[in-house]
Amino acid sequence: MTAPAPRPRDLSPAETGFVRQKPVPWLNPGLLAGTAVRVLLAYLFGGYLDKRELQAALPDRAFDHSAADELWFDYTADVGDGFDATYSVASLLARPELMLDDGRLLPRGSLLVLGGDQVYPTASSPAYENRWKGPYRAALPDLAVDTPSLYALPGNHDWYDGLTAFLRLFAQGDTIGGWRTRQARSYFALELPHRWWLLAVDIQLSTYIDEPQLDYFRRVAERLTPEDRIILVPAQPSWVKTHERPDAYDSLDYFIRTVIEPTGARIPLLLAGDMHHYARYTGPGPDGRGRQLVTCGGGGAYLVGTDHLPEQVAVPPEETIARRRSTPQRYELAAAYPSQPASRRLGWQVFARLPRRNPGFVGLLALMQTLLMLAFVTSHDRWVTPATVTGVAAVLAGTAVFTLVLGVRTRKHMMAAAAHAVPHVALAAGGAAVWSALPLSELPNPWATLLAFAVYGPVIGLLDTWVVCGYLLIARYADVNVNELYAGLGIEDHKSFLRFHIGRDGSLTVYPVAVERVAHRWRADPGGAPGSPWIVPEDPLRATLAEPPVLVDRPRRAAG
Repeated sequence: MTAPAPRPRDLSPAETGFVRQKPVPWLNPGLLAGTAVRVLLAYLFGGYLDKRELQAALPDRAFDHSAADELWFDYTADVGDGFDATYSVASLLARPELMLDDGRLLPRGSLLVLGGDQVYPTASSPAYENRWKGPYRAALPDLAVDTPSLYALPGNHDWYDGLTAFLRLFAQGDTIGGWRTRQARSYFALELPHRWWLLAVDIQLSTYIDEPQLDYFRRVAERLTPEDRIILVPAQPSWVKTHERPDAYDSLDYFIRTVIEPTGARIPLLLAGDMHHYARYTGPGPDGRGRQLVTCGGGGAYLVGTDHLPEQVAVPPEETIARRRSTPQRYELAAAYPSQPASRRLGWQVFARLPRRNPGFVGLLALMQTLLMLAFVTSHDRWVTPATVTGVAAVLAGTAVFTLVLGVRTRKHMMAAAAHAVPHVALAAGGAAVWSALPLSELPNPWATLLAFAVYGPVIGLLDTWVVCGYLLIARYADVNVNELYAGLGIEDHKSFLRFHIGRDGSLTVYPVAVERVAHRWRADPGGAPGSPWIVPEDPLRATLAEPPVLVDRPRRAAG
């Protein structure tokens, strides 16, 4: 009788150099409070801690990758969350060849561009190590030859420590496994074959572009001619955020008008992450030739569905009050992954997923509801007492913070915050009536109060969590708290990244790679060939296309 095969062992943190992380539970109270404080500090003092001004003393060269007749390169964003999703994408990016479900074989990119938010929830050296650097090093260990270059653009989460950890990691010219970092600043310009360029612009926390950065790109622009074509990469897809903030696109529009347009160079593609899905808008562009607006933030963070995306956007928006702007152009939504109907169906999972993934949030609501119920019970049929007024005010404050957490203060959001408070107060009043009718409420204190927290609290906490879930499902149709809905869902599947190909004829094709299901079971493979991953999935990872390959720009001969 043969002995059973030994069970595959895990690599320990001492062997891998990092600790595997679970997905961030975004709605847990401690994380919410801590992140809110860091975000507030970043927005209050970000201008004083802006390291972009200091970067003027660092090397300012563009990076030349134009020698080859053709080039494959990759783009991903929003990567540093839980291990399973982050490593699933990293392992696909690292493969020497990526086999798609339709039989296509795509070579590994010679460049990897990270589009922002390389770590969650806030930037620090340990967070980068455990949530991004460690998994990517394990996916592609050291290579003796053909080391791909890596460039990273900071997103808002990278900025929450003033960019300190980001610059230490990405701007020192180090190797991270088989990838080598080359940039010296938080922004960069890449010269690609056939007069293609990739310009990555750091618009710190959606504010403005600093003068040293503008000077850097102006020097790059001196090399541009009407024959050049540009992939412009900001950290956020401001073209879909202008319906709430008409000024969201102003900085990018200023950059295009003052730096790029005077050269005559074209911008066939604007590309950003930040929103955790894949979406593509297409339109004529200001020169009458096609321009694509692509969002691809599916590198590892929780999925944000596409059901709230407008079918059409005007870029720049007609509502902006900027004194100077480009002529608005209309772009149509051409593709979305996951699809809008699929996203709506996923939203209904919130009733099961939010309580399970965010137990601290359930506990917070249980505490709030129990205290408010006790305030109503002890008011002795008088609805207006100091205790009830304080409790209702606390509920209003909580729903206001929850609705306005991103700083949007339109009338629509104010009304949503007020409407959200109503069912919470009504639930507390109803709970008080039910609790008063039970014999437990007749026990002497402190037993009645203790039993309220022990018996009533867990039940009402779950019911109130479902009230929040119902609010989120309704609010998304008004484009309110959409991010909170999907943060509560915490869906790790439906990841995406882009593989680009600049052909020998100068054409640019985008392959939007989709990963329907990330891997959750892994085994160590420490004895693999040099450059092979340290950790591999027990079940094969499957990759497909979110839509057919997109020809961004035709060969230069045909375009002329």
